Amino acid sequence: MSTLTIVDGQAHRTHEAFARDVANGLRTSPKRLPCRYFYDALGSALFEAICQLPEYYLTRTEESILRTHGQEIVRLFPGAVDLIELGSGSAIKTRLLIEPLLSRRQPLQYVPIDISTTMLEQTAQRLARDYPALSVTPIAGEYRDGLSRLRALTSASPRLVLWLGSNIGNFDRDEAADFLADVRRALTPRDRMLVGIDLRKDRAILEAAYDDPTGVTAAFNRNILGRINRELRGHFDLPAFAHRAVYDETHGRIEMYLVSERPQRVAIGGLEIEVSLAAHEAILTEHCYKYSLAEIDRLAEAASLCRVRTWCDANEFFSLNLLEPA
Repeated sequence: MSTLTIVDGQAHRTHEAFARDVANGLRTSPKRLPCRYFYDALGSALFEAICQLPEYYLTRTEESILRTHGQEIVRLFPGAVDLIELGSGSAIKTRLLIEPLLSRRQPLQYVPIDISTTMLEQTAQRLARDYPALSVTPIAGEYRDGLSRLRALTSASPRLVLWLGSNIGNFDRDEAADFLADVRRALTPRDRMLVGIDLRKDRAILEAAYDDPTGVTAAFNRNILGRINRELRGHFDLPAFAHRAVYDETHGRIEMYLVSERPQRVAIGGLEIEVSLAAHEAILTEHCYKYSLAEIDRLAEAASLCRVRTWCDANEFFSLNLLEPA
């Protein structure tokens, strides 16, 4: 049975946070917009399209690791287990763990946590339809909202917390360690965490993954301005912004920008502000950090976690990492 649990006041608080973060980000120098606001209904649909692009290796590579090693991962949890997922999205890859777990005829509760209520409702309905034996308890909210609810969820079963898709890469390295430490504090000694982390690799592969020739990623990036127009009465002219993605090898991160093609003054009625942009001025919208295995170990150690198993694809593009409380 599926039950949708909305974090109290989440919709209102999300709008307030969006307005505050947009106002603050566009007043800073250089300007920036937080990438978590990519994922309204349109942004989520565009990201699903990005995941199908040949240049965007992350999704299919992580999926191939789960197809190859899913049974092996499941065997590490011989009894009943609760599956908790941060940033669940459509949960397509998660099915590669749900199905072998259900095949053992053990009770299975799945708790997807996602900021997009629309995506969450659709995912919960599909899973409830396709897997009648699965108990689905979706939670709408940001990661830390989900963690607070996770602490309140009592269960006799150990929990496997999933954080797939290399979403950890959107955090600066210190922020990633701090967030993992927050997760660690919500875990019992029996719980484990499975984290998908993209690995360092050739610049050309990385930049193509974030700047596809068909322009889907560009539309996804510009949609954050479209969201400001829709929700905050902004007046951004989306075609007047170019999408740019570059790899900073020193910091090991992809940087995504929206670059003003001309001088502009943009009114945002809901914020009662006007934003000035010079020609070629860039708005930072996303950092995507990449890791070596040694960096993953340092990250886990900083969060009082220990990397006990890692599964990679044949090209060593991507990694799935099983972490346990240290």
